[in-house]
Amino acid sequence: MENIREAILTTIEKNSRIDIGELAIRLGTEEVEVANTLEELEKEGIICGYHTMIDWDKTSIEKVSALIEVRVTPQREEGFDRIAERIYNYPEVTSVYLISGGYDLLISLEGKSLKEVSQFVSEKLSTLDTVISTATHFILKRYKDHGTIMDTRTQDVREKVSP
Repeated sequence: MENIREAILTTIEKNSRIDIGELAIRLGTEEVEVANTLEELEKEGIICGYHTMIDWDKTSIEKVSALIEVRVTPQREEGFDRIAERIYNYPEVTSVYLISGGYDLLISLEGKSLKEVSQFVSEKLSTLDTVISTATHFILKRYKDHGTIMDTRTQDVREKVSP
């Protein structure tokens, strides 16, 4: 049973839109077993959600993404959990990670402009009482995201012309 769970998780992590029938064929099992296992994984909180990855650079919609390193003062008996919760509840924030190294938290967020992201950092994030310092890094280009290669270079298919 654990091998099927692992195989399902590995497969849907790469393609969450895979048909249950196709998944059952790949795993050599029945559709009902796949469906029941998916339901169990969702109830157990192992599957936390399903996401669509979009290359916003190929749309006319303006979005700015940033990674923000944050140094905080951990709270007694709460550690980093309370401040992380305050931060991840902001709608602009897409991810919050506790990390090792010179900073404590790594925050990923999106905004409509550089100014909007900067205002979030200066007006919301930096004003939290346990935040000691921040470092903002704007994402200029995504080459690979969540295991998906975003930078698909097209090869020149023109024939060479000889003089």
